[in-house]
Amino acid sequence: MNGPLNITPDALAQEAMTLQQKLAAGLQTLPEVDNVQYGATQKQEVWRDGKVVLYRFVGEHAPTARVPLLIAYALVNRPYMVDLQSDRSLVKGLLARGEDVYIIDWGYPDRSDRFLMLDDYINRFIGGAVDHLRRSFGLEAINLLGICQGGAFSLCYASLHPEKVKNLITMVTPVDFHTADNMLSNWTQNMDVDLFVDTLGNVPADLMNSSYLMLKPFRLHLQKYVGLIDILDDKHAIEDFLRMEKWIFDSPDLAGEAFRQFIKQFYQGNGFVNGGIEIDGEPVDLGYVDMPILNIFAEQDHLVPPDASRALQKLAGTRDYTELSFKGGHIGIYVSSRAQREVPTAIHEWLAKRAR
Repeated sequence: MNGPLNITPDALAQEAMTLQQKLAAGLQTLPEVDNVQYGATQKQEVWRDGKVVLYRFVGEHAPTARVPLLIAYALVNRPYMVDLQSDRSLVKGLLARGEDVYIIDWGYPDRSDRFLMLDDYINRFIGGAVDHLRRSFGLEAINLLGICQGGAFSLCYASLHPEKVKNLITMVTPVDFHTADNMLSNWTQNMDVDLFVDTLGNVPADLMNSSYLMLKPFRLHLQKYVGLIDILDDKHAIEDFLRMEKWIFDSPDLAGEAFRQFIKQFYQGNGFVNGGIEIDGEPVDLGYVDMPILNIFAEQDHLVPPDASRALQKLAGTRDYTELSFKGGHIGIYVSSRAQREVPTAIHEWLAKRAR
């Protein structure tokens, strides 16, 4: 007789046998798993400022694009989610289509970096990388791709230096930090960030990771590890899983003063919408962002809800604004099979139409 969940003794026995087979297969597979690495594409250091390094990605063929594309990632994780592995690489897709791709590696801040400000990250580091590329290519402006927090930084830079950005691409970038479904923002509204930073100095990476995992505690703490059992007989699937885990937990600490400014001006003050963002005393106004914009967001993004990104259309000063809505999540937009087909092509074709 079936129970209330329609589970029969035969079904339970079959489930137990399948579990036993998977665990037995794991004993054979796990010893064969290689030490996984992320960052699939060859790269060359071309500029440095302290711990911050600008890399050029080297593709199989010489780039055909005349204007370089600079990627600015968030500070919270290592930037090579955009080049995780050979079959999951936004960078590889862009290179294959002829783009000349560069990325800023923020490095690992330590106690000597506690007093780095947003001005350092936006004007000194992004600005330094942009100016290096402008000099190297003999150009007045380059293409800039900002991702997540790096997108917010890129919007600030484009507002302060619009003459140096030819085309701007924002990907899963928060603009309106006070949408109702923004859990991170809700958590920070009553946060005493001064006490937090004055006590800790730099923000520990483990603390930030725990906060992100708690946004979806069942899915990210339990379900994914239970699901690992299903792939114990697949060496490559296990390596993919471990590569993602390695990236997630290889996170830098965050410079304390920059964190203080970012929480106050962006999360608590919602400065893009309400005003009040200042970088080294200079006000940020998205009305000055008048270059072409491609705004890419993920429909199932639990970190940056779609409405948080869509707000850019009404605030930016450009007349050339394009949105790309991607069916996926905050990470899937880089690594899913759908993303490999759609995102690099969309970026390349959009840039190609504005190449003059």
